[in-house]
Amino acid sequence: MKNLNSDCKHFYVAMYLRLSREDEDRDGISKAESNSISSQRELIRTYIRESENMELYDSYVDDGFSGSNFDRPELKRMMEDIEAGNVNCVIVKDLSRFGRDYIETGRYLERIFPSMGVRFIALTDHYDSMLSDPGEQTILLPVKNFINDSYCRDISTKVKSQLAAKRKAGEYLGAFPVYGYQKDPKNKNHLIPDHYAADIVRRIFTWKIDGMAMSAIARKLNELGILSPREYKKSLGENFQGGFSGTAQSKWSSVAVRRILTDETYLGHLLQGKTEKINYKVKKSLEKPKKEWIRTENTHTPIITQDDFSIVQNLLLADGRVSPTGKQVNPFMGLLFCGDCGEQMVRRTVRYKDTCKLYYICSTKNRGEGCSRHSIQEDVLKDLVKAAVYKYANSFLDQKRLFEQANGKEADISTIAQYNKEIIRLKTEQDNYYSLCSGLHEDLRQGIVTKDEFDRLYQEFAGKAKEAALAQEKQQKLIQEMFRSGILSASRLQAFQNSLELQELDRHTLASLVKRIYLYEGKKIEIQFYFLDQFLVMEDFNQNPENPPQERRA
Repeated sequence: MKNLNSDCKHFYVAMYLRLSREDEDRDGISKAESNSISSQRELIRTYIRESENMELYDSYVDDGFSGSNFDRPELKRMMEDIEAGNVNCVIVKDLSRFGRDYIETGRYLERIFPSMGVRFIALTDHYDSMLSDPGEQTILLPVKNFINDSYCRDISTKVKSQLAAKRKAGEYLGAFPVYGYQKDPKNKNHLIPDHYAADIVRRIFTWKIDGMAMSAIARKLNELGILSPREYKKSLGENFQGGFSGTAQSKWSSVAVRRILTDETYLGHLLQGKTEKINYKVKKSLEKPKKEWIRTENTHTPIITQDDFSIVQNLLLADGRVSPTGKQVNPFMGLLFCGDCGEQMVRRTVRYKDTCKLYYICSTKNRGEGCSRHSIQEDVLKDLVKAAVYKYANSFLDQKRLFEQANGKEADISTIAQYNKEIIRLKTEQDNYYSLCSGLHEDLRQGIVTKDEFDRLYQEFAGKAKEAALAQEKQQKLIQEMFRSGILSASRLQAFQNSLELQELDRHTLASLVKRIYLYEGKKIEIQFYFLDQFLVMEDFNQNPENPPQERRA
C-alpha cells in the first residue's frame, strides 16, 4: 500500500484492534493466530513506522466482542477521542476487524468518518479512504462489507445449530445449574445432585403436599436461615447475577418456591431453548412457545419422584393454604370442591358456648354469588372420605394381587388389552366414525349433502376417528407399562397400605391418593382417585380373563 508523503497532513492515529471467539471457529488455529491482537498490533505499528506523517495517538482493544455488535467499550472510547479532536485517522488490520454488520459498517465509513474528517485505513483489504477512487467507494467497499456480514450470519446459524444439537442430545448448556444440582466435575454439560440443596428441594415438595401455601413455605425457609437459590450460588463462589439489583441479601419468595415446584428438571428431564435471540445483530431475546422448547428425558439423576411431582401440580391448581394461625393444616384444602359450581369449599369455624365446630361451605355461596352452602362438618367429611379411601385402597391392592398372579403365569400384553373396556369402547367409537365417513360419499353422490357440507363433516368425523385411535394407543401404552414395569412405584403402594392402617386419615396420605373431592347437597361426595386408570385395567382383566370381549359386552 502506498504511503502518504511528508507534504500531506499530519495524522494522529487510532489503532483499533478486535478479536472474538467467532474468529476461531471458522478456519481453525491458523485463522486465530492471524487475527490475534498481537498480530494486528504488529502489522499496524509497522505501517505507522513506515509512514512519515503518522503518529500513534492510542490503541483501542475490544477483545472478546462480536463484529456484528457496535456496542463495544473501546470503540466508544475511540469515538470520544475523535469527537474531542485528538484523532483524525483510524487504522485496522481489515474491514472485518472494525465490524461485520453491513449497514452499520457502511454508515461509519460513508457518513460518520467523512463528516468528521477522519481518514480510515484497512491494511490487508488495501483500502484507504484518502486514496480510494469513487468506484472503490461505491462498489468494492460495500461488497466487502456485505461478505463480512454474511460471514457473521453464517457463524450465527452454525452456532445455533450446534447448540440445538447439544440440547437434543441432553447436554446441559446453562451458565449455572438449577438449584438442587451442580455441574459434574468430569463433564460440565451434565448435572449431578447437590446433596444439601437437593434435600431442601425435597422438603419444599413435602411441605406443599402437606398443605402449606407457597408464601408459608418461603416464610419457613427464611425463618430457618436457609439461603435463597441466588445467595446459595454466591456462597459457593459462583459469579451469579440474578434479575434483581441491590446490595441487600435476597430472600425466599413465593415466586422462587413456585419455580422449584414446577421445574421438571427435578424429574431428571431437561427443558432448554426457552428463549431465542431476535437475530445475530441484536442481543435481545424473546420467549419461545412451550411447544418449541427442546425436551430431553432421563438426562440426569432425579431428585423428586413422578408421583410427588404430579401431586404437587394438581395441588397448585388450587394452592392449598394453612389456617390463619399458620399452625393447623387444613386437611382438605386444595382437594375439596363444590360438586355443582366447581369452586373450592372454604373452611369456617362455628363457636357456640363452649363448643367449636369446623364446617366446609361453598365459596361461591360464601361470596353471595349464588349456588348453595353444601355445608358439611369436618368430622363427618373425614369419616366419609376415610371410608371411601379405605374401600378404594383395599380393592386396589386386591386387584393388584390377582393381576400380578395372572401376569406371572400365562398372560401377555395382547391378552390383557383385549379385555380392557376402554380400548373396546374406543375401538367401537373409531369404527363408528369411519362408517360415517364412508356414508358421506354415498350422501354426496345422491345429493343429500353439498360438497362444502361433505368436506366439513368428513374432516370432523376423520378427526374424531383419529382422536379415538390416539386414545387407544395411550391406553395400550398404559397396559404395557403396567405389564412390564409393575403397577405402581413402591412409595405409592406403601401409601395405599398405610391408608388401611391409619386410625385417622392424615393430610399427606390423603393428598397422595386423592386428586379431588366433590361435595353435593345431602352430604354426598364423589372422589377422583389417582391411578384409577390402572385400577380399571386390573378390574377388567380380573373379572373374567377366560371370556372373549364380545361375550363380556353381552
